[in-house]
Amino acid sequence: MNYESAIEELSFHCGSNPDIDDPRWEAGFLQSLRPYRGSLDKAAMDHVTQCVDAVAEHLKTAVKLDRAVINSLWGIVTYGRAWAIHPEGMLRRNNLISEDDIAMLSDWLDDLAERVAFMLDGG
Repeated sequence: MNYESAIEELSFHCGSNPDIDDPRWEAGFLQSLRPYRGSLDKAAMDHVTQCVDAVAEHLKTAVKLDRAVINSLWGIVTYGRAWAIHPEGMLRRNNLISEDDIAMLSDWLDDLAERVAFMLDGG
């Protein structure tokens, strides 16, 4: 995957891509949480990780960061936590997500945030 395609894929995973008729919209990571279908989408998270690999050099070395990349990554982590991890988030408040899935999703999002933070620090 190249940098440009990774940016586009990340926009679908965070739900910021305006082309809601594209099949990638429904396969997006955040879309798997809203509406929540009872299980986490590991394949979507794995694809997010592949996208991060494709933008890694940019995150490590760019003098000016691409807002589209940061928006997508920030959105995935922020909304994922707000909707599913936070006690007042829609999934927890409505008892839609299990404690096991909360723990797994929390780990995924923490790992993603940490990985991006290290890259932004040049590592």
